[in-house]
Amino acid sequence: MKHLRKAPVLLAVAGALALGACATATPYQPAGYNGERGGYAEQRLEANRYSVSFSGNSVTSRDQVEMSLLLRAAELTVENGYDWFATVTRATDRDTRFYTTPDPFYYDRYGPYWGPQWRFYQRGYWSTWDPYWGRDRDIRQVDRYEATAEIVMGRGPKPAGDPNAFDAREVINNIGPRVLRPASK
Repeated sequence: MKHLRKAPVLLAVAGALALGACATATPYQPAGYNGERGGYAEQRLEANRYSVSFSGNSVTSRDQVEMSLLLRAAELTVENGYDWFATVTRATDRDTRFYTTPDPFYYDRYGPYWGPQWRFYQRGYWSTWDPYWGRDRDIRQVDRYEATAEIVMGRGPKPAGDPNAFDAREVINNIGPRVLRPASK
């Protein structure tokens, strides 16, 4: 009878390992490419001004998202015949979500995950109450980052003394090799 109790646990562990093996950071590619949610996007605002963004998935680090944003800004600058760009505005947003799941090793006398819940109407909405809320649960925090910038492009040497100005070719040479590229098929 004990082997019947272990089967759901083994299946849950195998499923988690399979899903974990598939999780990779968002590669440097256009948003929506190959059906993926993240990636870079840009919008031309004026002849030499763009809004640029890069969003990553839950396994893409903040550093990777910000480097990808700068790389896309540098590539846009060169593609449009300019030499440098300056960030007018720049921000990185973090979207944090918490996921709660019962401990897969929790068993009570009725088996795994069993527990009653009661629904009741209170102050204009339905609510639930779980008398077993205190039992073991796994809580996982998931962060996703999105970096955005508005850039202005220019020709010639970059403005001296402007900490927001970047030489586009130097950015491509220095950051380009460090950015995660899509896997070739």
